[in-house]
Amino acid sequence: MRRPWRIAVIGGGITGLAAAVRLRDRAPAGTEVTVYEQSGAPGGKLRTGSLAGGPVEFGAESFLMRDPAGGESAAVTLVRRLGLAAEIVHPTVGQAALAVDGGLRPIPAGTLVGVPGNLDTVAAVAEPTAAADADGGKPLLGPNEDVAVGALVRARLGDQVVDRLVDPMLGGVYAGRADDLSLVTTMPALARAARVEHTLTGAVRAAQAAAPRAPGAPVFGALAGGMSRLVEAAATASGATLRLGATVRDVTPLGGGWRLTVGPTRDPESVEVDAVVLAVPARPAARLLAGTAPAVATGVGGLDYASVALVTLALSEPALPALSGFLVPGTEGLLIKAATFFTTKWGHLRRPDGVALVRASVGRYGEERQVQLADADLVATVHRELSGVLGTTLPTSLASHVQRWGGALPQYTPGHADRVAAARTALRAAHPTLTLAGAGYDGVGIPVCVRSGETAAEEIISALGGPAT
Repeated sequence: MRRPWRIAVIGGGITGLAAAVRLRDRAPAGTEVTVYEQSGAPGGKLRTGSLAGGPVEFGAESFLMRDPAGGESAAVTLVRRLGLAAEIVHPTVGQAALAVDGGLRPIPAGTLVGVPGNLDTVAAVAEPTAAADADGGKPLLGPNEDVAVGALVRARLGDQVVDRLVDPMLGGVYAGRADDLSLVTTMPALARAARVEHTLTGAVRAAQAAAPRAPGAPVFGALAGGMSRLVEAAATASGATLRLGATVRDVTPLGGGWRLTVGPTRDPESVEVDAVVLAVPARPAARLLAGTAPAVATGVGGLDYASVALVTLALSEPALPALSGFLVPGTEGLLIKAATFFTTKWGHLRRPDGVALVRASVGRYGEERQVQLADADLVATVHRELSGVLGTTLPTSLASHVQRWGGALPQYTPGHADRVAAARTALRAAHPTLTLAGAGYDGVGIPVCVRSGETAAEEIISALGGPAT
C-alpha cells in the first residue's frame, strides 16, 4: 500500500496558501501538507489592519473579478471555494484621475493600461503623435518577440502617451517604468494582438474585443471585513500544518524526494518530504536552488524588485473629490505615485463620524531611498503633496500608518516569460517534484498568484502519481 504523500509548501503568501488548498482538494486522502512561512504571519502582501478605529488594508486592497479571457478570475473561484462569495464587495466610486499639470484630470476611459484604441479619448490628458501609428504592412511584433512597453508605445504614439498615461498606470501596479517592463508579461493580451495587428491602436481594439466586459460589470472586488479573511479561510480550508517563523535554509534531493533544512543555523531541523512547492520570491528561490539546479537558479535569480511604502492617513471630514483616487506621472516630480480614497471608493468603509482614510503609495523602481525616509517625514510629505494635488489644505491627521514592503514588486524586463519557461522546463526534466510559483514568475495581482499556486500544486500531484479518484 502506498504511504501518504508529504508535501512542503515554502512560502505562506496567497500563492502558497492557494497551492495548499488545491493539494487538499486534489491529492489523495492522507496527504500531509506543511506550509513553511519565514515571517510571523501568513498572507504575504495581504494584510488587514486598523487605523483610527476602522479597518484598512496595509497591502493589496482588491482583486480582479474577471480573468484575461473574460471568465471568472482565479481569485473569485477561490473565494467561492472558501465559502466567502457572499462577502464580496465592489467599489461604489470607480472613476480615478491623473495628477497632471498641477491638477486632477479623469483617467480616460477605454484604454488598455493607458494605451488608447481611440486617440480622441486621451486628448484631454496627452497629445498622441497619430501619424507614427501608420500601417507598415506587417504585424507590430514577430512571433516570439518581446519588447519594453515604453519602447513600443513611444514609437507608435509618442512620449506624452507613455509619460502621462501608460507609465503612471503601470507604475501604480508594478512601481516600475514603462521603458523597462516587458510587454508580454505585463500586457499579455496586447502582446498577442500585436503579433497580428499592424497598428497599435488596432492591437488595443483587438485585445479589448477578445475579452469583452459586460456593461456595468464590476472590475474589482474585495472582501467585507478585509483581505485577511481570505488568508485565514485559505489556511483553514487547506488543512495544512502552518509553521510560522520557520526559515527553510536548504532544499536537497534525497532519493526520490527532498530533505529540507529548517530553522536557525545553530540548531537546524531536517525534514524529509516527497515534493516541494517553492512559493517564495525569485531571489530566495534562487538561493534554495543554487546547489540542486544552478542553471535554473541563475535564470530566475536575476529578477529585480521594487520596494514601496504605503502611507495611510486618517483625516477628519476632509474635502475630497468624488474619486476613487489618482495616479501621479513620474514627470510631476512628486514623492507619491498614487493615492486611494478608501472611504470614498469603498462604500462599506464609509464612517458616520466623517473620518476618511486616504492611502498614498511611495516608491518607484530605482528610487528606494524614498521608501527609507523616516515615518514622520513620509507622513508629512504625503500630507503636503496630497494637499497640493487637491488644491486644499487637508486637516491634520488623526492617526497615520506606514507600511513598508521591501522588494515587493517584480520588475519584468523583456524576455522574462521565456526565461521563466526555460527554468520550469529544466526543473520538470530534472526534478519534477519541485515547482516554482508566485508573482516573481507569473505576474502580480491576487488572481495571478492564486492560479500560479494552483498550477504548481497540479504539477506536483501529476509528478507523484495523479490526483485522488
